[in-house]
Amino acid sequence: MATSTYQGLEVLISREQIAERVRQMGEQITRDLAGEKLVMIGVLKGAAPFLADLARCVSADATFDFVAVSSYGKSNRTSGAVKLIKDLDEPIEGKNVLVVEDILDTGLTLTFLRKVFLQHHPKTLRIAALLDKPSRRIEQIEADYVGFSIPNLFVIGYGMDFAERYRNLPDICLMPTESQ
Repeated sequence: MATSTYQGLEVLISREQIAERVRQMGEQITRDLAGEKLVMIGVLKGAAPFLADLARCVSADATFDFVAVSSYGKSNRTSGAVKLIKDLDEPIEGKNVLVVEDILDTGLTLTFLRKVFLQHHPKTLRIAALLDKPSRRIEQIEADYVGFSIPNLFVIGYGMDFAERYRNLPDICLMPTESQ
């Protein structure tokens, strides 16, 4: 996938590739909804750019909500423990829910969130992940919609960070090894 550089960083997935794949995902979600309403739940902070772009590609009556969880802190390795930092603002009982996540890695975060959300009895619960790293999976969970499957690389940009840096990059880039 990597073919160019951006600000000295190796680009794994370009902004053009992201835009095209997000458009395709939005069309599939629209078809699957068949005219029903949707609550899109963004997992802060990393999924914010993906949620914004995906929402514009979904032709449905959609609302947003956000949750914040943490399992990384300021490290590039998960602690293994997921903490809920910000819960939902609105009830999801009886609603079609789409959890929007930047990256499905170990599966710990999405397994945790799925359990929490299912306790609220949504009509449907689906997951959209921009990136999937199946080789890192600890918990057996799959996304219903996946943008790109990638190998076990530490990536930054398009919402993904290292110690809160690089989220604003428009492309998905490889983390420079000297910064880790």
